[in-house]
Amino acid sequence: MFKKDIFGNIIFIKKIVMLIFGLISKRRYKGFNQLQIEGMEILRYLPDNQVLFVSNHQTYFADATAMFHVFFAALNGENDLKGIKYLFNTKTNVYYVAAKETMTSGILPRIFMYVGAIPVQRTWRAKGKEVKRPVNFTDITNISKAIQDGWVITFPQGTTTPFKPIRRGTAHIIKTNKPVVVPIVIDGFRRSFDKKGLQIKKRGITQRMTIKPPLPIDYENDTVDEIVEKIARAIEQHQDMIKVPAVDEFKKDMTENKQKEKKHFWSGNNY
Repeated sequence: MFKKDIFGNIIFIKKIVMLIFGLISKRRYKGFNQLQIEGMEILRYLPDNQVLFVSNHQTYFADATAMFHVFFAALNGENDLKGIKYLFNTKTNVYYVAAKETMTSGILPRIFMYVGAIPVQRTWRAKGKEVKRPVNFTDITNISKAIQDGWVITFPQGTTTPFKPIRRGTAHIIKTNKPVVVPIVIDGFRRSFDKKGLQIKKRGITQRMTIKPPLPIDYENDTVDEIVEKIARAIEQHQDMIKVPAVDEFKKDMTENKQKEKKHFWSGNNY
């Protein structure tokens, strides 16, 4: 009962937290909003560890939460998010990389930490401002430990702004740890939720998640730049793919988010 994961979290408590927040958040993806999923069958053929998921990023928390739902459902033989049985049999060695300042910004984020967050200190941005910090090697070590132990979700752009460059650190981690790299493309989360992914912005939105086959990577011979290029194209965030309407829509969403954030967090439906 008191067995711990690699970061010292008690697995029994971790399962309870996953169950509670899974039940609370389920209707966000299979209820007043609908999550369409492609590629769930790919998850069932992945090894138990040494897997790195790379994805574009639209909200702080809703993206990763949806992935946890999809992972657990797929591993329990489901092809959709119907029912709740999968929430009683969760994979506890799933982790996700998150900005440290985000994970310490309130009670809920601190609870989410227990589920499997790997908090990292961003080297290029802090509190909305551009900064230049040295790489924190403890963060790199923690990500590597998590990859060795299980599945890790990372958002290699390091921001929810679309079409930003892939951080080269992700490619270095891939070359060092040699994981199976699985791309995921998401859409509709920015229209459904506020920037944090905690408040509901619109209902009746069709969200999409596409899980793609593992990337063909030559860990020894591919350069960092080549891996960065492969990731950018796989998660559909390469500069060649920019469409003006998508950028305009993002600016509109950011304006709406700022207006929403002026209201008290608990004033509306937060789940």
